Amino acid sequence: LTWTLGALILIGVLLVVGSLLLPARTHVERSVTIQRPPVEVFATLNSFERFNEWSPWFEMDPTAQYSYSGPASGVGARMSWVGSPSVGSGSQEILVSEPHARIVNALDFGNSQAKATYLLVPDGSGTHLTWSLDSEHGYNPLNRWFGALLLDRMIGKDYEKGLAKLKALQESPAQP
Repeated sequence: LTWTLGALILIGVLLVVGSLLLPARTHVERSVTIQRPPVEVFATLNSFERFNEWSPWFEMDPTAQYSYSGPASGVGARMSWVGSPSVGSGSQEILVSEPHARIVNALDFGNSQAKATYLLVPDGSGTHLTWSLDSEHGYNPLNRWFGALLLDRMIGKDYEKGLAKLKALQESPAQP
């Protein structure tokens, strides 16, 4: 029994110490080229009005409740949601809005915060869009293990799906 308890304590210590060797920050990013000029792509991203038309999370819980506050677009525009465990609860607010070039959103999931950034670069007659997430983990061992081992795989797939949906939305003939 003593040996088992000692082994468990040793494993716990190794997990905590090992977490300190992992990065305190996780960066996830995905990109797509959309055949629309940056001004059009920016207009869609700079407001939460059309977010659920391309969001990879909306179809996970179409019954989630959304509320909007602040200006309709740009700095201060805010969206909050409450949903099932698959989408959880949280909010996002536009912190930076550089016309046709960059948008930075603060994400708040209650027990964790992150920043999402959209970078728009002209690409011929279209736009090369990069969507990224930056999450700080501090000294929390669980968050460091989660960030290092799982976050890119989990969020990356969602970002790819969302970018594909945004591309289809923007390139559809009905789009201005």
